[in-house]
Amino acid sequence: MQLRTPAIICSVRAHAEHGAIARLLTPGHGLLTGYVRGGRSRRMRPVLVAGNLVEAELRARTADQLPSLTVELAHSRAGLLAEPLAAAAIDWLCALTAVSLAERQPHATLFEALEAVLAAIEYAPSARGWAAAAVRYELLLLAELGYALDLSACAATGSRDDLAFVSPKSGIAVSRDAGAPYAARLLPLPAFLIAPDAETGWQDIVDGLALTGHFLARDILTDRRADILDARHRLLERIKRLA
Repeated sequence: MQLRTPAIICSVRAHAEHGAIARLLTPGHGLLTGYVRGGRSRRMRPVLVAGNLVEAELRARTADQLPSLTVELAHSRAGLLAEPLAAAAIDWLCALTAVSLAERQPHATLFEALEAVLAAIEYAPSARGWAAAAVRYELLLLAELGYALDLSACAATGSRDDLAFVSPKSGIAVSRDAGAPYAARLLPLPAFLIAPDAETGWQDIVDGLALTGHFLARDILTDRRADILDARHRLLERIKRLA
């Protein structure tokens, strides 16, 4: 294996005394893992930061060997670690990506979407400018892994109008009238997930995170993967303070 590709750093953990193992999302080869010699050095620590865009080179003699990895920084987002809300969002989105995807399965759409959300976190004038994009990224990840929600029409009537809820069992939208008697048992469907131009308030974002969070926890983040839900909880708590 010999590969050179743009990549987003998704997770990093120490290995032995000086090295690090990094997981990267790439546009053409999906999630890749490699060993960075000297990854804990003063020079490499600012590079191996979740959310950073890098140029990565991976080499391995056999398919079963952990590739050696060298990275060159293309764009740093390390400065955002000083901003609690932005740091929590990057931490969560990158961790979600790192634990959810299978190795070496292409996800070009996810790569483009994650880079777009990270750029929005970096450049949007307020968190409201990127929080909705974070919810959409979670929705896209669910769909990419085979757990797409059907928000196109009401599960009960087939109507495409006034969709206001989602069934927590089927993941299918429900109209306001059909769902009203069962509202306490349904998940709110914020308008921005079905109408891109809809005005988005903080409660809409909280509702969106509750919606995607239910299906992530049920279908993807099970067993050991559930450990990262603490990162999502921290992000949600910070957003709720703004709602």
